[in-house]
Amino acid sequence: MDKVLIKRPYIKLEWLADAKQRSLKRELQDDGRMRCWIYVKEFDKYLRVVYLEDGETIHNAFFDRNFKEGDK
Repeated sequence: MDKVLIKRPYIKLEWLADAKQRSLKRELQDDGRMRCWIYVKEFDKYLRVVYLEDGETIHNAFFDRNFKEGDK
């Protein structure tokens, strides 16, 4: 998670903590990783958070330009 925050300092810890709890969509990847999307009102964008197979460790997080709320 530290690397994610270093590369993207505008991402808040609270968004990462809330991603699994209030996600708009969840997707399990073939490699066992889980993707979660949340809406970030401050940026008017959707944040994708990718968790490793353990479901706790954050692999990556970034604003997903291609996600639309209707993609549920």
